[in-house]
Amino acid sequence: MDSKQLTGIIKEIGRGKNAARDLSRDDARALFTAILNDEIPPLQLGAVLIAMRIKGESLDELAGFLEACEATYPHLKAPAGTVPLVIPSYNGARQLPNLTPLLASLVAREGIPVLVHGVPDDPGRVTTIEVFQAMGVEPAGSIAEAEEQLVSRKLAVITIDTLSPKLARVLKLRRDIGLRSSGHTLVKILQPFTTKAVRLVSVTHPEYLDRMRAFFTCYASHALLLRGAEGEAVAHPRREPVIEWLNGKTVEVWRGTADENPELPDGRDAAVTAAWIGEVIVENRAAPTAITHQVECCMRATTIAPTENRGIENSYHT
Repeated sequence: MDSKQLTGIIKEIGRGKNAARDLSRDDARALFTAILNDEIPPLQLGAVLIAMRIKGESLDELAGFLEACEATYPHLKAPAGTVPLVIPSYNGARQLPNLTPLLASLVAREGIPVLVHGVPDDPGRVTTIEVFQAMGVEPAGSIAEAEEQLVSRKLAVITIDTLSPKLARVLKLRRDIGLRSSGHTLVKILQPFTTKAVRLVSVTHPEYLDRMRAFFTCYASHALLLRGAEGEAVAHPRREPVIEWLNGKTVEVWRGTADENPELPDGRDAAVTAAWIGEVIVENRAAPTAITHQVECCMRATTIAPTENRGIENSYHT
């Protein structure tokens, strides 16, 4: 992307929330490809990221950005005859215990391959990978190792640095600019398999529910959408779980119930959380009802996904 083209893009997207113009899908793909390839000078890169943060991504831009991401890393082969579940984990726990590892473990126990990808650490938060490590589950060191783990134990954990180093570098720019960027939206909707998979997509802010719902009914498919616990893709243990099945054409709402006072770990420390999850897995403790409902939704989605068309087919892996 040459300097003149980049300046023109910044001018279009940098006019403020009300006056900025959206990029075409092709221009968005070209822009994010340049970002991923570290081809944009720091000053202009900061301008692009802040402008997109203020403007917000259109659906075409989101589709173009995601196409750029999906073209930059090797995708996994799922175990033969399966539709895996993809769980992104990028928020971590600040107040509640991080129960994403519990959700992943319970789904995997049902024989469904589960891939969890995320950041290994985040200051001030307890990450999913830290809890997994306290459970004795280390992240895979390569794509091949993750594929082997999906076959042998139905559960693989991988850092974004191993899965997609270029996107990991974009996420780390947050430390320099102080704000999340489009990369933090994209990493939550990656489809890292060469074949069909169900994505578990969690949002923090209500307006993103509308955006993700529109995206997975127009541009992609096979996603379970919810407002999770502190941004993690696990149902909030104290709230009624409302999970949407987005199959590329329609929206189905799968509601459950929640305990008013579910039993939870005594703290959010990774070791305490891991020990408590271990007791739930061996059935010495009961999982929160909201999470058992989510497990049932994941099982249902991965079962019906093979029988449904993708809706509008994307070209991320073709």
